Amino acid sequence: MAYVATRGGEKAIDQAERLFRQDLGAIDAERVAAIRKSMPYLIDRVMGEASLYDEELAALALAQTGGELSEAVLVLRAWRTTQPRIAIAAPVQQADLLTQRRISAAFKDIPGGQILGPTLDYSHRVLATDVLEGTPFSPPEVEAADRPAPARQPALADWQRRQGLVAPATESDVAAEDIPDLTREPLLFPASRAHRLQSLARAETGGVLALGYAAMRGYGNAHPTVNELRLAEAEVVVRHPRGTSFSAGRVRVSQAEVTSKEKGGYLELGFAATFGWNEVKVIAAATLDLNSAEAPVGSAVHEEFYLYHTESVEASGFCIHFKLPHYVTFQSVLDAMRDAKAKQATASAAPAEILQTEPAE
Repeated sequence: MAYVATRGGEKAIDQAERLFRQDLGAIDAERVAAIRKSMPYLIDRVMGEASLYDEELAALALAQTGGELSEAVLVLRAWRTTQPRIAIAAPVQQADLLTQRRISAAFKDIPGGQILGPTLDYSHRVLATDVLEGTPFSPPEVEAADRPAPARQPALADWQRRQGLVAPATESDVAAEDIPDLTREPLLFPASRAHRLQSLARAETGGVLALGYAAMRGYGNAHPTVNELRLAEAEVVVRHPRGTSFSAGRVRVSQAEVTSKEKGGYLELGFAATFGWNEVKVIAAATLDLNSAEAPVGSAVHEEFYLYHTESVEASGFCIHFKLPHYVTFQSVLDAMRDAKAKQATASAAPAEILQTEPAE
């Protein structure tokens, strides 16, 4: 694809950016704090797609871009690339998660019980228009349960393995520092499972939902049932240079396991996890993971298809580039079209001239 360099217009370009910034108005710490406090799920989505867990920076990215998600993710990822990697956190075990929501649609009586946690799953979706008429919406207070649910819950898949329902887990002997990092290495195919799950973790939510939904509707080879869905907080445990381990803080995480019919005597499992609480994304992503095995090349559930097409920064960048000058390529299209029309006109006129020159009998 050819491009042309454009000259001039610097002032117009500068004023166009100023117009964009002016429409958004002034940005200060108070505005960033308000976004962070009032839109936690949007903050989670941006952090997940940017592969950077920092609520304040995510709120700043949203304020700076006016809530344009692809732009917010882009600026946050760009900022991330400027930061050093100072440590590698220890693997997070499911049984260690501080779980606030945990449900299963496959098994009713799961070890540890089901915890509904914060959700609108069973609520009417009614717009609170009274707010616009001056009546503030104040949520009713939560009534405490007779006894609190255990903060930590066992992994359902472990229980299933003991029941012989799921294939035994295979231990990996790869050192933490040798685990591939998608933020530093290109995605190559066939993708390793580490790369696939990392790519799904930061994939664009809408894209993952669209392709996961296609698989659910029958365009995949496995229909999912939610085996286990969790919203939790995970301790980020890192090792100090002196050799001791300590918690550097907690991050909100979502994870989903979906299952399908048995294969080879075991239930198949698809898995996905991401920063922040985003149930729809991890269920759809786990569905794509479940369908990856034996997926036809070129289908929506083949890993090369869905990993490429749910990469938000590359996809939005490619889409946006079509706004740049394409004068050379488009001029060639016009030249070809005009030449074809000229030849067509010549061909149409030729028989009439011949008829006019033929002598009458």
